[in-house]
Amino acid sequence: MKFANPLVLLCTLVVATSAWALPTDRDQPIHVQADSAELDDRQGKAVYRGDVIITQGTLKITGNVVTVTRNAQGDIDTFTAEGRPAYYEQQPEAGESLVHAYGRTIQYFAGDERIVLTGQARVVRDGNTFEGERIVYETRTQVVNAGRVDGSGTSRSRVDMVIQPRKKPAESSE
Repeated sequence: MKFANPLVLLCTLVVATSAWALPTDRDQPIHVQADSAELDDRQGKAVYRGDVIITQGTLKITGNVVTVTRNAQGDIDTFTAEGRPAYYEQQPEAGESLVHAYGRTIQYFAGDERIVLTGQARVVRDGNTFEGERIVYETRTQVVNAGRVDGSGTSRSRVDMVIQPRKKPAESSE
């Protein structure tokens, strides 16, 4: 049985808004649904509470509380989704399956192009799973780090992965 290269698999599994977005997602409007919203233009901060659902094209983020901050130029700086679990999904390319990510906290740092999943973090795609207490993905360098949250005393002390075998192309009969 032949398995996919684990490094390539990790790079395809871990959440990255800029890398996993359909090209048209960025051009779509952002829709936010929540029970309440608190917007502070001076601080460049918005806090949405109560079954928050954010969508933009194929991107979907859900959580109990989602905080969005903007930098001085008005661009999104970070978003933090908190839930039990918070959830993220996106379709990387047309015709490809969705990437699903879960964690008690999901943070996206737009300027650093970094995604951090903490608290029962899990990423799933095409039956492949990657789990750890903390998963960090640097999208520019395509470096993945996973493991325990420092000083957490958590029971999950190891990273768990399930890698599906690579599908073989159908053999032609002559």
